Amino acid sequence: MKKIRKSMVAMGTVPLLVLLAACSTGGASGKASSSAAPSFGTSPSGTLNAWAFDNADDVGKARIDYAASQLSGVTIKLDATAFDAQKFTTRLASGDVPDVVQMDRRYVGTYAAQGLIMPLDQCFAAYQVNPDKAWYPYVVDDVRLKGHVWAVPQFYQPPAIILNKTVMDAAGVSNDQIDTSKLDTLIPAIQKMYKTNGDVPATLGFDPQPTGQAPLWVLGMGGKLTDADGKPTLDDAANVKALDDLKKILDAQGGYAKYKSFADAFDFFGAKNQFVSKQVGAQVDAQWYPNVLSPYLNQVTLQAVPFKGADGQPFTVAGGTSFVIPTGAKNPDAACKWALQLTTTKAWIAAEEARVKTLAAKGGINTGLFTGSPEADQQIRSQYVKPSGNKDFDQVIQTYYDVLAHGKSFGASPVGQQIATELSNAVTAALLGNKTSKNALADAQQTVMQAYNNLGGK
Repeated sequence: MKKIRKSMVAMGTVPLLVLLAACSTGGASGKASSSAAPSFGTSPSGTLNAWAFDNADDVGKARIDYAASQLSGVTIKLDATAFDAQKFTTRLASGDVPDVVQMDRRYVGTYAAQGLIMPLDQCFAAYQVNPDKAWYPYVVDDVRLKGHVWAVPQFYQPPAIILNKTVMDAAGVSNDQIDTSKLDTLIPAIQKMYKTNGDVPATLGFDPQPTGQAPLWVLGMGGKLTDADGKPTLDDAANVKALDDLKKILDAQGGYAKYKSFADAFDFFGAKNQFVSKQVGAQVDAQWYPNVLSPYLNQVTLQAVPFKGADGQPFTVAGGTSFVIPTGAKNPDAACKWALQLTTTKAWIAAEEARVKTLAAKGGINTGLFTGSPEADQQIRSQYVKPSGNKDFDQVIQTYYDVLAHGKSFGASPVGQQIATELSNAVTAALLGNKTSKNALADAQQTVMQAYNNLGGK
C-alpha cells in the first residue's frame, strides 16, 4: 500500500477522458518494468466489482448481459459512475479496490508504469487468446508497454472526413480536392467554400478539428508522440510541420480564434447541426458521428473520403477504451474472464442484435459497430450492415470500413495523460500565434519530460 501511495504522488491526478460507456474494468499488480506477470484461474467465483460502466446504452447492456451469462456462480456488482482519475487513485490508496475498471486506452501506460494495474499476459494465456489476432495490432499497441499488454481493449472508431456535398457542389469543389496530404490542393478548395458574414465565418471550407484530432494530424504527417519505449517525442521535427499545416488551414479561414468561436456554436448533435446548416464543407469526424447525421439525410447530401497521411495514403488512428485490473483486486480471476467475455465476437453479435432492435423501433441507419476486433467487425458488417437506400450515405459507411486497415497506435507511455494535455496546449498556442509551432512543442516536450523523468524514465 505504501508503494501505491508513492506512485500516486509521482503520477498526479490529471483528469482522464472516458470516450465510451459501453463497458468497464479495473487494475492490478506489477510495474511496467517487471518481467513477472500474475497467473489467472479460469473457474472464477464470488463477487466481481466493476467500475465505470456509466450510461450503458443498448450495446453496453447487451454485452453486460452476455458476459454475465458466461460467469455462472459470479455475482457482478456494477458501479455505474464515470471513471475519474483522482477517484481511482484515492480508491486504491484507501483499499477500496475495484476488480475491473473501464478507462481510455491513452492512459493505461501511466498506471502500468506506476504498478497500479497488473499486466494481463497470463489472463490472455489462460483463455488461449492471442491479443494481436483478437484485436487489430495497433489497438493492442495502445496498451502494450515494456513487453506486456496491460488492458483488454474495446472499440476502434476511426476518424475520416465527412463531405457536405451541397456546399462542395455549390463551390465547384470535388472530392479529390479534399486531400490532407496536398495543401496546395486542399487550401484553394477550402477558400472556394469559405464564406463570411461581415468579419465572422458563416461557412468553413474544412474543419480539421485541430485540438480534438491533433494526434491524427501529428501521426498522419509522419510525426510521433513517443518512441518505441514510451519516451515522449513531442518536439519531433515532423510534429512541427503538422502544426504548421494546421495553422495554414485555419489561417485560410479567418484564423484559429474566429474558427473556434464559430465552431463552438455548432449544434453538433441537433437538428441544426453544421452539415444541415451548411456551416461546413468538410469535417474530420470519428466513425460514430454518421449516426448523429443519419436522421437528416433528407436535408443534406453526405459523402466521405479518408484522411490521407504525408505519403498520400489513407491514414487513421486507433483510439478507444479498455478494461484494466487494478493492483489489489480481490477477484482478478473473475475480472479477467469478464473483460474477455465482454469483448468476444459473440458478445458483439449480441450487441449488434440489440442495436438492430433499437433501430427498428426508433428508426435510423445501421452503420455497424466498430469493436476493435477484426473478426467481430467483419461478421457484423456482412450480416447486419445492408444498403440503406441512400447511396451517398452508404459510401460514407464504406469509407469508415475502408480506413480500418490503415490505423496507427497513439503509442503507450508512462506519461500518456500528460502527452495528451500538453499536445493540446501546444496546438492551441501555435494556432493562436502565441508561439511558433517549434517553440510550442519544445515547451510541451520539456513539461512531459519532467514528468517522465520524475517517474524514473520508466
